[in-house]
Amino acid sequence: VYISSPHIVYIKGIPSKVLSTTANSDSTLASGDKAPDGSEPAAGGEEAKGRFRVVNFMDPSGASPPEVVPAEGFQNGDTVMSEGSLHSSTGGQHHYHYDTHTNTYYLRTFGHNTIDAVPNIDFYRQSAAPLGDKLIRPTLSELHDELDKVSNHECRSGSFCLQEPFEDGFANGDELTPAEEAAAKEAAEPKGAVKFGWIKGVLVRCMLNIWGVMLFIRMSWIVGQAGIVLSCVIVLMATVVTTITGLSTSAIATNGFVRGGGAYYLISRSLGPEFGGSIGLIFAFANAVAVAMYVVGFAETVVELLGSVDCIMTDEINDIRIIGTITVILLLGISVAGMEWEAKAQIFLLVVLITAIFNYFIGSFIPLKSKESQGFFGYDSAIMMENMGPDFRDTESFFSVFAIFFPAATGILAGANISGDLSDPQLAIPRGTLLAILITGIVYLGVAISTGSCIVRDATGNGNDTLTAQFMVNCTDAACKFGYDFSSCKGDDGQYNCRYGLQNDFQVMSIVSGFGPIITAGIFSATLSSALASLVSAPKVFQALCKDNIYPGLEMFAKGYGKNNEPLRGYILTFCIALAFILIAQLNVIAPIISNFFLASYALINFSVFHASLANSPGWRPSFKFYNMWVSLAGAVLCCVVMFVINWWAALMTNVIVMGLYIYVSYKKPDVNWGSSTQALTYHQALTHSLHLSSVEDHIKNFRPQCLVMTGYPNSRPALLHLVHAFTKNVGLMICGHVRTVKLSNDQTRYQRWLLKNKTKAFYTPVFADDMRQGTQYLLQAAGLGRLRPNTLVIGYKSDWRDGDMMNVETYIHMIHDAFDFQYGSVVLRLKEGLDVSHISEQGVCTHTHTHTHTLKHFRTKLHDILTHPHSLAKQLILSTYKSPQRLNVADQRLLDASQLFKRKQGKGTVDVWWLFDDGGLTLLIPYLLTNKKKWKDCKIRVFIGGKINRIDHDRRAMATLLSKFRIDFSDINVLGDINTKPKKENVTAFEEMIEPYRLNEDDMEQDAAEAQKASEPWRITDNELELYRAKTNRQIRLNELLKEHSSTANLIVMSMPLARKGAVSSALYMSWLETLSKDLPPLLLVRGNHQSVLTFYS
Repeated sequence: VYISSPHIVYIKGIPSKVLSTTANSDSTLASGDKAPDGSEPAAGGEEAKGRFRVVNFMDPSGASPPEVVPAEGFQNGDTVMSEGSLHSSTGGQHHYHYDTHTNTYYLRTFGHNTIDAVPNIDFYRQSAAPLGDKLIRPTLSELHDELDKVSNHECRSGSFCLQEPFEDGFANGDELTPAEEAAAKEAAEPKGAVKFGWIKGVLVRCMLNIWGVMLFIRMSWIVGQAGIVLSCVIVLMATVVTTITGLSTSAIATNGFVRGGGAYYLISRSLGPEFGGSIGLIFAFANAVAVAMYVVGFAETVVELLGSVDCIMTDEINDIRIIGTITVILLLGISVAGMEWEAKAQIFLLVVLITAIFNYFIGSFIPLKSKESQGFFGYDSAIMMENMGPDFRDTESFFSVFAIFFPAATGILAGANISGDLSDPQLAIPRGTLLAILITGIVYLGVAISTGSCIVRDATGNGNDTLTAQFMVNCTDAACKFGYDFSSCKGDDGQYNCRYGLQNDFQVMSIVSGFGPIITAGIFSATLSSALASLVSAPKVFQALCKDNIYPGLEMFAKGYGKNNEPLRGYILTFCIALAFILIAQLNVIAPIISNFFLASYALINFSVFHASLANSPGWRPSFKFYNMWVSLAGAVLCCVVMFVINWWAALMTNVIVMGLYIYVSYKKPDVNWGSSTQALTYHQALTHSLHLSSVEDHIKNFRPQCLVMTGYPNSRPALLHLVHAFTKNVGLMICGHVRTVKLSNDQTRYQRWLLKNKTKAFYTPVFADDMRQGTQYLLQAAGLGRLRPNTLVIGYKSDWRDGDMMNVETYIHMIHDAFDFQYGSVVLRLKEGLDVSHISEQGVCTHTHTHTHTLKHFRTKLHDILTHPHSLAKQLILSTYKSPQRLNVADQRLLDASQLFKRKQGKGTVDVWWLFDDGGLTLLIPYLLTNKKKWKDCKIRVFIGGKINRIDHDRRAMATLLSKFRIDFSDINVLGDINTKPKKENVTAFEEMIEPYRLNEDDMEQDAAEAQKASEPWRITDNELELYRAKTNRQIRLNELLKEHSSTANLIVMSMPLARKGAVSSALYMSWLETLSKDLPPLLLVRGNHQSVLTFYS
């Protein structure tokens, strides 16, 4: 055993049974060593051979590790631990997990040692896994790379790296006993957290919320209005909606581990943060206001009781406020006391509620003479048949009655809302929710049939309203059968002023019940339990929303307290919202909005299941199989219909709020990736459309410049990136190609994110190749997908071509030739300051190793902070971030300024198009697309063409006609009649001096020597070649003179690129042409299409 540092322990010859570590000595006991207390380590047979490196194995906080760490993980090398695996996701305490499979069973099965890990659930956990610690399996490089590379590779934090290969053989040591395995499992779980099963956590809460006060004071009135049949239809319609939603909730809840957040968590992880964030906020708000609604309902009942005994404190409204405030404070105290106390309170309230229900049904079988005058006669077929049909009064209708009943069914998510407090949400949510819907639905149907079968619609309450024998014949009401005539309260004009009966008395169930006060207790229980459930649900959902940081500024409410991570701040916020609405005491307007908020959540849950099924993602594998995508879609539509049935203006308001929040979250683009079905469906649609595109031939009218831009790292050549993005954004494809001659690192995702963060619509595509040309060939052939393939190569001008190896020039020119060979168009951008800013990045001035860009302006701002607050702690932090950046020289400063040239809005000016040769129209199309963009809209297109002096007017009119047919606006057309004039002598001399070092001068040497030198240096310019292309050389010199004369003030010059015949023109000569043509000019874009038409004037 030898120690290399306080946190790196090298271990050779691990004992077979026990590996003990002590923090104070930083030592490890090997086989045969004595422990500090003198005890011998357990023997275990032959040691496993090999060496491991353990990083961050010791507790950095100084806490002593466990006295005994099982050795199996060290023996076989299959263990790969991360820093996260040493920390509990909930409490942050250290756990020492030792093996990917906890014992040697697998090793004995395989018969040899290997660092290749067997399947294990801990490899698939997320970094903050509540149910266990995440382990990291060996990387492919650790298993596949050459051994010396693995040995020299820096281990990941907390991982074991193999230094030498294992010898074949069995691992030694005993397996863990069941007690040891249980102890290890217990150590990984947080201590003291209260978790609920499906009965206490879901079933009880859902039943309490669904039954509610509606059961006792509105169900009988609904039966009186709609009759038994339609009342059952109303209950069944609501049950169908909630059942479909329950099935959808079950499907989502069983498609992976469910954390806290309820409806927000389910929707956001299914449809993404846009829908989840919008629904989460209004769902939490609706639950907070629902607390006020239920509390006010409780307070109103209490005030009615006080009024009946003449005990009003002030007046009715203020009494409601006083009692409501006291009640919500008590409920807050129960909630803050912890989930365990809240659950006990819910159980007590459920017992009271069930007692009240049984009390009603028992009383319905005991008819009393004293109750007959109030309309209760016991079960009778005549009463049942009379109440079978509807009797809508006071402008009520089927849908208005349905709207009144449906809020009673909006409690099905009460259990899902505390998903983080459930021991097994995947089991509890489906079982508890669906069973609660079934039980409550049966009870509602039973109450509807029962009240309609034993209570008449109208009664006076007067025991003297009996029938005499002479009027018995003419009486047709069901009450006549029992000798009562309640017609005295029915007016001739169709108006009713009866005090009792289904239609008139909301407390009729108290009359029927065996003991009336128990029904009052049931009403109290229903209101308080619903208020308590909402008071718990709102903070839990809001806490989950704040943890995801969807809305900036709400992070403070994400903090939890205690062993159950209670959102105390959320409780206070919910209490304040509820108290505000309690003090208003006027909830008739806000109530339908709350119901619509709940229904919007249900609609999105149903739509989530449909969406996920439609996307056909392999990750959509719910263990709950009793769902159907089309049924879920129907459920979503039903929820939307019910929203408008309940209250159309509230439904519109809900949709506007949801869409507003959706647009806001979409605009903010939170940096989250939850694998939503939206992503899956986007992929599915992209794949489908790409295949569809491939089946259709390209058409000229649909041509788009799809550019392969050789940027290297995307932030290395900003000017090139910005210019191409300017004319491809929302028009064509842009791929940032990067040829790397060293092994590829896993940074493709990082640079793709950099492009997205900088709002550049492009793809970053690196390739590994032996040289630049080979890599470019790979990209030219393989980049893109189907029709989404580049058709234009864009490269920066090689401004340093005369300073380096000329073979690099040979490679550069052959890249252009290869593009033409593959039928690509070619574009070369030249800025006189240059393009590549990567050397500035390496100095630490502008970027930090191609990762973070810091402009000089940002640095000056930080420097100002230092000077303004010289004694602040921020000074040390800022100075540590910006460690003495090198001062930029003048050339680099100009290069840095020029790199942002095309990112700025272009002022009034011109884009000069020198369309000298017809390449299919690409030279004209690119400036047209540029000037259509907002940053270039102030620039006008000027067209320059070659011509003869005696045909200038004719050529101008012909070009104007062509541009008009192409529907391309232009400000001027210039015909260059003197294009073939000989260039100035001094410019010719300068050209000859430039190419002199690159000439072969074969006339001055032997033929064999000349051929040998040409073969070894193919870029050399021969005398014959120079003489053969003298006229073309002079044209490039003359064009540079004309460019300086006509376009020296242009914002951008777009010019036809001269072509060089492959194999006939040397690289040095072609490069000299490009240099001569483009030197000392504004930004210049040399363009040559593939000579296939990209413009057409046909419709």
